[in-house]
Amino acid sequence: MKKKTIMLVEDDELDVMSVRRSLNTLDLPYELYTAFNGIEALEMLRVATKPGIEFLPDILLLDLNMPRMNGLEFLTVIRADDRLKTIPVYIMTTSGEQTDRVATDRLGVSGYLIKPMAYSSGYKRVDSMELFFQFYLRKIMTETQDV
Repeated sequence: MKKKTIMLVEDDELDVMSVRRSLNTLDLPYELYTAFNGIEALEMLRVATKPGIEFLPDILLLDLNMPRMNGLEFLTVIRADDRLKTIPVYIMTTSGEQTDRVATDRLGVSGYLIKPMAYSSGYKRVDSMELFFQFYLRKIMTETQDV
């Protein structure tokens, strides 16, 4: 399998660590780049599209609820950019709101994954997060194998 280049746009450091640990357990070749908000991710992608630089992610994992530029704003910008609009984007969020699902669907996401939450408290369950990420990251990386 070809090494996948993954960009994770996520403001929660624990989720970043969970994704990194989960990717390491998959035994699949990858290179992970992280940005903590949409503005930082756009800066990375715009540098990457300059002549002579060969970095565009094969997969983009995107949180919706972030400071400075949220996931929907970021997604709107990259879908309007001819050089970036074909990157497969997978939403990984705690938001189950129908309006978010409809908005991201209109912007052509490849998948919408809701992070597991503790039923009683509404907080993310750390014990479930890594299993969640392992399952879906394997699926995503396998689905994009020929991309």
